Amino acid sequence: MTEVLLSGLRIGESARWHEGRLWLSNWGTGEVLAVGLDGAAEVMATVPTTLPFSIDWLPDGRLLVVAGPEQRLLRQEPDGSLVDHADLSGLPGGLNEIVVDGRGRSYVNGGADFHPAEGEAPGFIALVTPEGEVREVADGIAFPNGMVVTPDGGTLVIAESFAGTLTAFDIGEDGGLANRRVWAPVPGDGMVLDAEGAIWTPGWDASGPACVRVAEGGAVLETVPLEHAGFACALGGEDGRTLFVLTADWRMTDGFEENLERLLTGPATGRVLTARAPAPHAGHP
Repeated sequence: MTEVLLSGLRIGESARWHEGRLWLSNWGTGEVLAVGLDGAAEVMATVPTTLPFSIDWLPDGRLLVVAGPEQRLLRQEPDGSLVDHADLSGLPGGLNEIVVDGRGRSYVNGGADFHPAEGEAPGFIALVTPEGEVREVADGIAFPNGMVVTPDGGTLVIAESFAGTLTAFDIGEDGGLANRRVWAPVPGDGMVLDAEGAIWTPGWDASGPACVRVAEGGAVLETVPLEHAGFACALGGEDGRTLFVLTADWRMTDGFEENLERLLTGPATGRVLTARAPAPHAGHP
């Protein structure tokens, strides 16, 4: 059901369709790549960080990059240089994912602790306004991961990986988040919305790793089996109905540190896979 578009990545993350190409963060190399439908890859930025780091764009087309361990939000200038976009040093932990809504407001999450104390969920979501104001808008997130914003700008959904849920919030006029609820009781990672209101996200089924299309409430509408674990997905292509899935040989039987050591120093198993989707992309990213 899938075809290989690109191989030889370390860990591909933060998949985004932008200006006719698939963009992604190649963890382990510090590179932001843009990949054409012919599989040709171009380095668009080199980021002064390790991992995690993630990407999105302001409405004016400028690239934003979250440098997670350094707790920095960087902006790429026309000359290609990276500068600080806003001061996020006051947030309570390292950063992970970003999504920019249709008003230019950036939501950045963090506190993704792989070994939290029992009963603790240190994750959070912060809002960065177009004016540069930074404030925390949600806490108690159990390992924050991918996020999406609905086309009307009214709802943000985040994958809480350690809770095994996709969690929704209403977005207020000031960008604040309220009315927290379970959108679907399924685990998720880097994800994307489609025009029928469903979410595609990497996960697992009874047979192993898969990318699943989930309706609000939790019904699984489509399943794309994967050889290796999925980290992120995006919808794009000429009609918005090409599903791109970023995978690498992450093994659930191994620990976090052991997996990272193998993926970052051993054979480069990261790939970009493609499949056809029933509905085109919608919302942000």
